[in-house]
Amino acid sequence: MKPNVRPANPRFSSGPCVKRPGWSPGNLPSGTLGRSHRSVPGKSRLAEAIARSRDLLNLPANYLLGIVPGSDTGALEMALWTLLGARGVDVLVWDSFSAGWAADITGQLRLTDARVMKADYGSLPDLARVDPARDTVFVWNGTTSGVRVPDARWIAADRAGLTICDATSAAFAVDLPWDKLDVVTYSWQKCLGGEGAHGVIILGPRAVARLESHTPPWPVPKVFRLTKNGKLIAGIFTGATINTPSMLCVEDYLDSLAWAVSAGGLAGLVRRNETNAAVIAAWVERTGWVEYLAADESTRSTTSICLRITADWFAALPEDAQRSTVKRMTAILEEEGAAYDIAGYRDAPPGLRIWAGPTVETDDLTALLPWLDWAIEQVRT
Repeated sequence: MKPNVRPANPRFSSGPCVKRPGWSPGNLPSGTLGRSHRSVPGKSRLAEAIARSRDLLNLPANYLLGIVPGSDTGALEMALWTLLGARGVDVLVWDSFSAGWAADITGQLRLTDARVMKADYGSLPDLARVDPARDTVFVWNGTTSGVRVPDARWIAADRAGLTICDATSAAFAVDLPWDKLDVVTYSWQKCLGGEGAHGVIILGPRAVARLESHTPPWPVPKVFRLTKNGKLIAGIFTGATINTPSMLCVEDYLDSLAWAVSAGGLAGLVRRNETNAAVIAAWVERTGWVEYLAADESTRSTTSICLRITADWFAALPEDAQRSTVKRMTAILEEEGAAYDIAGYRDAPPGLRIWAGPTVETDDLTALLPWLDWAIEQVRT
């Protein structure tokens, strides 16, 4: 039967993600709009965004956090272009974005001492192969595969290399182990539902030491530079951004951070996310036509939840027909106002991808699931 209850908010996109509950553009202050980001009010708001982020993430005092251009991609590329080349690097690949980092490291930076450890969608590479004497580049949560690292025990405490972690689908949904992470990047458009185009880079003391002692063998574009005359550009981490930020996006981020505090801080955000993930897990357990793309339960993402369709009739279709079937299914859901943007990523196996991060309301996910059962029946018949 066609469900008669729709999600109040059918936005389940994995990026940009749904705004925080109760969001309205009228909530955003306008005092900095049209002002220079170098003005006292502009720089003050940027510094406040940095300070609030640090507090919410429980960042150690000796770690630095800065707002940079280009979303998470810009922040991660900044780390790669400025930090790599001092020693060999292990690149862990299990989704589209980690594959992109590997391609840039081997094809653009042309590092010859780079080991790419790749796993198919749904699996992790063998983490035991990671060499602590080498740098390591990895994603905490593969947004396009729904596969995450289960923990940080595989990272050596006495490592000589740096760990460079793309945590864009994990920051604010996972209590990250800062002692195991030297560089972390994220975009506030994911777990906090902020607007796009801005990234955040976090540097531990070991990363700062590398920056001030290592000169990359390639030209570094201005937008990626973190040092000047061999010293860290400290202003980046106090509100003096590299290029002109959108102050409207900064105000929106500050609004998200304030909501996060009201939701219980980091512990509250993690709890909201895990509650959402549990709702989907219970549905998958009782549903015969769908399974997680991640084979190992301990590696299943709780934010970007990727599912594969296992019905016999679907499995019998060629891949192009499977993709067109998923496209029809998601189009039906969008037409009904039940779910927007839940098709799997274009490079992933055909299936569904549902964002369950902290800004998603559990009641909306609960209302969504009967619609999935109804929609799959519509495309089957």
